[in-house]
Amino acid sequence: MRWQELRLFATIAVLVVGLDQVSKLLVRTGLSLGDQVQLIPGFLDLVLVKNYGAAFGILQGQTALIISISVLGLLIISVFLHQFPPVNRLGIAAFSLIMGGTAGNLVDRIRPPHYVVDFIRVHLHPNFSWPAFNVADAAMTIGIVALIVYFYREGLFRRAHERTHEPGD
Repeated sequence: MRWQELRLFATIAVLVVGLDQVSKLLVRTGLSLGDQVQLIPGFLDLVLVKNYGAAFGILQGQTALIISISVLGLLIISVFLHQFPPVNRLGIAAFSLIMGGTAGNLVDRIRPPHYVVDFIRVHLHPNFSWPAFNVADAAMTIGIVALIVYFYREGLFRRAHERTHEPGD
């Protein structure tokens, strides 16, 4: 990546980590377990959830494994970026959101007491709430969607399909 692209990448990733850590600090100091602050009644709440697992609470108590997977993911993305640098801002933003989100949650897992603070809860139905999440989770999700759009726009899916379905196969 050129200097300007690298600066954009680093700025987005650092902003994600910073916003994530500041928001988690505010929630940890302002809420107790079981507290619920309605931001948009019936739709959006702030809560304090200590997540000792990964997404949706899977791998509960497997902190070392989750840290290893996170570090490996960051390394794989770094190598991918070096070998196949994004060609536009959408690609840069997608990768930086994913890396910033991964790093934000990794900080929580490494720092005692080794849990991720989740605090945003969305109610999709009166009887169903999406599991609580945080800024890092939101950044990773947006980054993954942006990455899919980026790959689609760049024709990656079409080229992969053509490569696997060449005449004579």
